[in-house]
Amino acid sequence: MAKKELTEAQKKALQMKLEVAEELGLLEKVQKVGWKGLTSRESGRIGGVVRSRNQAKKKAAGSGQTKEPKEI
Repeated sequence: MAKKELTEAQKKALQMKLEVAEELGLLEKVQKVGWKGLTSRESGRIGGVVRSRNQAKKKAAGSGQTKEPKEI
């Protein structure tokens, strides 16, 4: 079974996840063992930061601002 091509939205989401993983010092682990190799705590941390950034982007788009979200 062939893998499906990622959409632009999926590519952006994956890129953001990789950026956050790098910021949290988890990129090497992800590259070595994959996303399944992360603990639930590590996965949750990445998901939380991604969610915060997405919310901040939506809020900024609605108000016309381009402010970066605060780091947790």
